[in-house]
Amino acid sequence: MARANTAATVEQLPHLCSFARGFRHDHAAVSAGLTLPHRSGAVEGTVNKIKMLERQMFGRANFDLLRIRVLHTL
Repeated sequence: MARANTAATVEQLPHLCSFARGFRHDHAAVSAGLTLPHRSGAVEGTVNKIKMLERQMFGRANFDLLRIRVLHTL
């Protein structure tokens, strides 16, 4: 793994170099995310549904109606 990080730095590819730097900085978090059984899929799905409702209602109604629609769909 260190070889890939070093190669990205040597090649001077800015996007890949930034990714490698971030990977080295957050190595513990990346490792935990790949090995632990916890998933955030349900939360991501709920957030996606709320954003879709917001897009549908943009400029048409106020926050109170959005709140009612979100609570009704959950």
